[in-house]
Amino acid sequence: MKKLLISILFLYNSGLAFAQSVKEEKLPPPSATEDWSVKPPLVTPGESYPQPPSDAILLYSGTGDAAKWEHPNGSPVKWQSDGDALTIVPKATDIRTKQKFGNIQLHLEWRTPDPSEDKDFNRGNSGVLIMGLYELQIYESWNYNSRIYYNGQAGSVYKQHAPLVNAARKPQTWQTYDVIFEAPIFRADKTLEKPAYMTVFHNNVLILNHVELKGPMVYQGYPKYQYHDAKLPLQLQEHGSRVSFRNIWVREL
Repeated sequence: MKKLLISILFLYNSGLAFAQSVKEEKLPPPSATEDWSVKPPLVTPGESYPQPPSDAILLYSGTGDAAKWEHPNGSPVKWQSDGDALTIVPKATDIRTKQKFGNIQLHLEWRTPDPSEDKDFNRGNSGVLIMGLYELQIYESWNYNSRIYYNGQAGSVYKQHAPLVNAARKPQTWQTYDVIFEAPIFRADKTLEKPAYMTVFHNNVLILNHVELKGPMVYQGYPKYQYHDAKLPLQLQEHGSRVSFRNIWVREL
């Protein structure tokens, strides 16, 4: 009993001593932790979602103008462009932006066609290839009976990361992707210093949370990094399905 009382008294005194030391600690003035070095630039948000903010680069705004895009061989876009959407023409090949990007915030809207148009394994099949290399998959994934592998359904980093949840809407319904992409960094000797990362919201639902990319997209085999430029075009994939796009914009980060 005596030992117990001594232990309690010791702990009590220790607590008093600690509290006293904290109380006597001299704190710096509030100004010591105020950062006035770089003033954040003013950006005006869109009036309502998903209107682009004031510093966005409009890549397709629904005016029927695809002038900011081209096919990989440099020829003008042969996809169907009307007053609302840009729709894939099968066998016309991919399109890419004329402007090159690295770290970006990306918004785009997409819509898969009537499933009866497509074969079973090619239902609404397309993709967003950031830097022309890192693919965020587009696919008709509302039907859970689809036989596509999970890291190939809508919202996956193709063949690398399956989405946390399936947030897909019905075919022929407009859907949204909001993406934060951090480009990989290479050293002066062209070896990888830092891999790419991607965060994705599908229809306002978080489906990929800062996932590390293993390298550029490959259909067969395992991805691995190879040196490339710090900025490259954004690319939309033509995979034989008449997927439509609208309201595409980016913010450089």
